[in-house]
Amino acid sequence: MAAAWIEKVTGSLDQKRQYRRYKARMEALPEPYGTAAKAFQRYFMYYGGFTDGETLMTMMCDFVELWERAAADGTSVRAIVGDDPVEFAETFAHAYDGTQWIDKERARLVASIADAERGGPR
Repeated sequence: MAAAWIEKVTGSLDQKRQYRRYKARMEALPEPYGTAAKAFQRYFMYYGGFTDGETLMTMMCDFVELWERAAADGTSVRAIVGDDPVEFAETFAHAYDGTQWIDKERARLVASIADAERGGPR
C-alpha cells in the first residue's frame, strides 16, 4: 500500500529501476558504440518528447540492445545509422507509438483556433 502512494507522488518505481539498468547498459557499451549511443540518446530526449514513461523505456531498452548486438557482432556504427544519423534517429523514434509533448501542444493549438473562430475563449 505504501508503494502505491509513493508511486503516485514519484512515478513508477519499476520504471525507475528499469531506467537505472538501462543507464548501466549504456555505460557498459564499448567504444565507439557508447559515444554514438549517447549522442542518439541526447537527440531522443529533445526530439522524442515522450510523456509516457513506458513507451520511452521500451524504446530506450530496444535502442541499447541494438548497440549491444552491434558491438557483439562488430557491426560498424555507420552500418547501423547509415549516411544520415538524423533520419535514422527520427525513423527509430517514429516506430514507437506514445504520447509526446507536441501532441499536447497540437491539441492546445487546435483548441485555440476553435476559440478564435467563436470569438475568443469562454
